[in-house]
Amino acid sequence: MRFALTRRGAGRAAFVVSVALGLTACSAGTGTGNPAATRAPRSSTTTTSTSSTTTTTSTTTTTTTLPPAAALHPLAVPGPLAPFDAVPAPGEGAWVPAGRNVGGVPAVYETDLVPPGGTAAAGIAWMDTKLLSARLYSGSKSPGGGPYLFTAPVLPAQAATLVAAFNGGFLMKDARGGYYTEGRTVDPLVPGSASLVIATDGSVTVGAWGSDVAMTPNVAAVRQNLVLLVAAGQPTAAAASPVWQAWGNTCAATTCSASVPGIEYQWRSGVGVTADGALVYVAGPSLDPLQLAQLLARAGTVRGMELDINPYWPVFATYAPVPGAVAAPANGSSLHPSSVQGPATFFTSSWARDFVTMSARAVPAPTAPG
Repeated sequence: MRFALTRRGAGRAAFVVSVALGLTACSAGTGTGNPAATRAPRSSTTTTSTSSTTTTTSTTTTTTTLPPAAALHPLAVPGPLAPFDAVPAPGEGAWVPAGRNVGGVPAVYETDLVPPGGTAAAGIAWMDTKLLSARLYSGSKSPGGGPYLFTAPVLPAQAATLVAAFNGGFLMKDARGGYYTEGRTVDPLVPGSASLVIATDGSVTVGAWGSDVAMTPNVAAVRQNLVLLVAAGQPTAAAASPVWQAWGNTCAATTCSASVPGIEYQWRSGVGVTADGALVYVAGPSLDPLQLAQLLARAGTVRGMELDINPYWPVFATYAPVPGAVAAPANGSSLHPSSVQGPATFFTSSWARDFVTMSARAVPAPTAPG
């Protein structure tokens, strides 16, 4: 597997082993299981097209038809990413379709890339926001303050079109930002904070609050977390700061005890938007803030932000049910095979953190003449 590759010295290689031990220490007795952890390396096989999904109850049958892709004007398929290393691993930076197709074409592509100076590959996912609609799910712990209409677990009605899902950000006491969803402000929105913004039509973007993005009647949800990692297509000065602790408290190499000092190179995740509006997610087990920013920028993001960190929280899953079935843990796959969480996470009622779902868009309503 490309994710297992290690490079650039035994010292960092030993560190990778210690992080693996830390995963066990931090997740013992609390994980929901990751059925994709043993999946084969990425291949170029295209996922099976799903043209319709049927959800049946004891009294009614509802059919959700996934639209022809042409009606939604999909984005151009991303080009391969140039590896940072002069001698890349086989297939590094090459995109592979993931999850169920939308209107007969892939809506998600995945690859892996070793960051500059790194040893362990990070997973990268590209999402076509013309084919996919975003929704923010809220948790009892993050952001707290419920109840919420959309919270774990993902229900069958939403699983009928679910293509992918990924983790949100820090607990609000640590996020240095706010949270808005379902018509109410859970925590006040902070000017300048890095913000994931979802519109009422499911469109999604990333930017600094008050300059790149702002509140309008069309805003459905805002999830803020720290400040931007990437701006104008480049890592920010803050991302390159030697004070890496500004990007969150991390676990130590083998424990997540608050009494043990954290380490710089730790599990981190982030999300960004490209110039043409695609959404990009990155997660990896041995990243500092600058490396996360460099990966987001290499994947084409013009603005990007950090999401959750530490072994137990980052997770990105895609779902590829057979025609007529709904998304479920059994047909899900993890972006990174070493992630503690997996496809089952978003279908677990006890999951208390916020997350974002990406689902197949509905066919646009025809415009009335005149």
